[in-house]
Amino acid sequence: MDNQSLVELAVRLVEAAAIEILAVRDAGFTVQSKDDTTPVTLADMRAERVITEGLRAATPQIPVIAEEEVAAGKVTHAGDEYWLVDPLDGTREFAAGRPEYAVNIGLVRNGEVVLAAVASPATHEIYYGIVGVGAWKKSPAGTHPIAARTTPPEGLTIMASRHYKDDPELAAYLAQFKIDSVTNIGSALKFCYLAEGKADFYPRLGRTMEWDTAAPQAVLEAAGGCVLTMDGSPLKYGKPGFENPHFVCWGKR
Repeated sequence: MDNQSLVELAVRLVEAAAIEILAVRDAGFTVQSKDDTTPVTLADMRAERVITEGLRAATPQIPVIAEEEVAAGKVTHAGDEYWLVDPLDGTREFAAGRPEYAVNIGLVRNGEVVLAAVASPATHEIYYGIVGVGAWKKSPAGTHPIAARTTPPEGLTIMASRHYKDDPELAAYLAQFKIDSVTNIGSALKFCYLAEGKADFYPRLGRTMEWDTAAPQAVLEAAGGCVLTMDGSPLKYGKPGFENPHFVCWGKR
């Protein structure tokens, strides 16, 4: 498969996973805790099954690293090329009845994100892109290209994590910037709002895993933005334990 076929596969599978998630939401569900105390629901499991089965059937040569499989002790050897899957990014938001959750499928090659799809089940939208080619948003109204914007003169529109809203480290870090507004939400959708030019900057000073960031990073980079570690280096993949350092996301710079 070429990159266009691969991103189309990712779009189909995030859409199928979104249908599973909404079905669980509408039927009612319980929330359980994993060993690391993070929440998990039937929606996470059903979405991941749809995605992993679909990827392995269509691209058997590409390993799949999926969050819930890793949590259950199944860690597939990644190699130079692999899929990273977060079947329900923002489970806390989903469990709380908020719309800020996403489905992430990203492809990594040689430590760099290449292409991805991110679904917003609650709004029936899908963001997708191929780095170096372009990014798009699919919604009930149709599909159109998206692009990150240059920061306007009035200052940064900042996306920040809902769960780090009162973090003094974040407040101290943001003090160096000219800021127009700050919005706190959950999930990978923060990256996507930068990718479509609705915001300019997203600093993440808390813990994340590679499956949290691969897909939305690819969408943002495809739209002309960037994701950098705190020393200014691009955020790379294939790190020990799949754990990310702190990072910042920018729109067009």
